Amino acid sequence: MRSPSRPLSAAFVALTATFLATACAPDTEAGATPQASAAPGPEFGIVIHGGAGTITRESMTDELEASYHAALDSALAVGHGILEQGGTALDAVVAAVRILEDEPLFNAGRGAVFTSDGTNELDAAIMDGATLNAGAVAGVKSVKNPITLARLVMEESPHVFMVGEGAETFGAQHGVETVDASWFHTEQRWEALQRARESEGTDVSWHLEENRMIGTVGAVARDRNGDLAAATSTGGMTNKRFGRVGDVPVIGAGTYASNASCAVSATGHGEYFIRTVVAREICARMEYLGESLQAASEAVINDRLGVLGGTGGVVAIDRDGHPALYMNTPGMYRGHWMAGGRPFTAIYGDEGDGR
Repeated sequence: MRSPSRPLSAAFVALTATFLATACAPDTEAGATPQASAAPGPEFGIVIHGGAGTITRESMTDELEASYHAALDSALAVGHGILEQGGTALDAVVAAVRILEDEPLFNAGRGAVFTSDGTNELDAAIMDGATLNAGAVAGVKSVKNPITLARLVMEESPHVFMVGEGAETFGAQHGVETVDASWFHTEQRWEALQRARESEGTDVSWHLEENRMIGTVGAVARDRNGDLAAATSTGGMTNKRFGRVGDVPVIGAGTYASNASCAVSATGHGEYFIRTVVAREICARMEYLGESLQAASEAVINDRLGVLGGTGGVVAIDRDGHPALYMNTPGMYRGHWMAGGRPFTAIYGDEGDGR
């Protein structure tokens, strides 16, 4: 223990003063230490994903590959069009995700995977980077576009998270479109459930397969006002049981947005994304360590998620308009369209903006 009479060194005093000046500086919008601004990026832009996993050229026909690119292009065109006309980031991400929810190719909305009971249970979340308001739903079965319901929870209720029948009742009170269960049924997903059931037999344990993690959809955007937003939607995992909920509707895990740093939408093995709080962790590294969006994304996916054995990826956009798309899997359906540029879509990990 230091003697009370021993004088403090000049270096220690200077270091302490510097620390206190930084730590006690006025908070930013998200309560973070102010960070140095990066070089200006595009004035606005949107980044999307359609899921990550073991996606290889060998497993893809030319026709199927073209279909995925066309679906991603459609979502980008709708979202970019809204931003180009001065619309909000919130409007853009919801519109893009709705397109992907209606596309049977992806594990969200119409193409959702089946639970062990042979039903479809849908999760979604949205976050407004300008206000830090958020809305999420889980386990809904009749809502055509869960992302629309998540936005209603954010804007029309005092809550953040609603589940199951309660969320559907709230949606009905606000005129959310509902559909029969047959709307979500696709033969591809039904056959995947049968294969999963056969592989497990009578064993109640749940072993995961890579192809059960493909398909979650999401979008992040920055609008002309500099506001950020993130939205994510999923059908979960094939053969999921006992009310399982993944990372998508967990704010900070699969979805997060803050104008102080970035907006993130994640896809992959949800249990690991929850444990490592992936989306918020990326934003926090930018806010408190001053890392770039790309560096923060790589560090979290590789050094946090990957070290534990988690697989997946993220799409993100920072407050200065720079996009990032990163995964530790062989592929991720992804794309972006930034102001002044052209639409970009990719599937495999060697196509850039990826690994």
